Amino acid sequence: MQPPFSPVLLTLGPVSIYWYGLLIATGIMLGARVAAFLAEDAGENPDNVWDMLMVVVLIALVGARLYHVFSSPQGGMLGWDYYKKNPLDIFAIWHGGLGIYGALAGGALGVVLFCHFKKLNVLRYLGFAAPGAAIGQSIGRWGNFMNRELYGPPTTLPWGLDIPPQYRIVPYNDLTQYPLTTRFHPTFLYESLACFILCILLIWVATQAREKLRDGDLLFGYLAGYAVIRFFTEMLRPDAWMMGTLAAAQVFAIGIFVVSAGVLVLRRVLSRQPA
Repeated sequence: MQPPFSPVLLTLGPVSIYWYGLLIATGIMLGARVAAFLAEDAGENPDNVWDMLMVVVLIALVGARLYHVFSSPQGGMLGWDYYKKNPLDIFAIWHGGLGIYGALAGGALGVVLFCHFKKLNVLRYLGFAAPGAAIGQSIGRWGNFMNRELYGPPTTLPWGLDIPPQYRIVPYNDLTQYPLTTRFHPTFLYESLACFILCILLIWVATQAREKLRDGDLLFGYLAGYAVIRFFTEMLRPDAWMMGTLAAAQVFAIGIFVVSAGVLVLRRVLSRQPA
């Protein structure tokens, strides 16, 4: 299995439009549509979601890029060791390099700032955004497919990816050990499918159990769910930024899961205590 197209969708003179960017933009718009639907379903003005979108996306983009720039990935991938010597390339986002944890942190900051100035309930709107973030990630991961990246170790499974030599990272670029017939785990696909399922579950909870939810429950549910997804998919990331024996994303995932699940449990325990 491999992409039927080049990573470049269209070239207009000196400007190239990449599939990656198109898929990211598609994920953002669909994610905003989901958030607007949930806001309207909860009796809020869905226009608030569209009004905050530009601010949220811009800050999320900055956060995603900074996470990538200051990371130290394996397999010859670009990270801080490269960017500190080539600072102008920090701005070359069209060459790839966005970190989802940075995007989530930046996007959340954008929502917080907008809600603060508009006097809106921050936790409620972060909850609306949570399923939208999940579907956005699900679609955006297909940009990794088009870029021939985010693949895992070799596999004999029938859905394995064919990765051309020029897109292989160390050590898979050694064709004597990993010939052209070698196929690799489609890590992007595993995360895409898991995020899609997470989105559907969150929407179902939001619409079917609204009376039992507190503001922010969808947010913490999303964070706990995505932490589990990321922990396990990171096991198939040979290019992961390592912190000891665990990938950095796994370390962050453990912390996010413990805090998010703990908040959800604590909220329910406290709600059952007599006043």
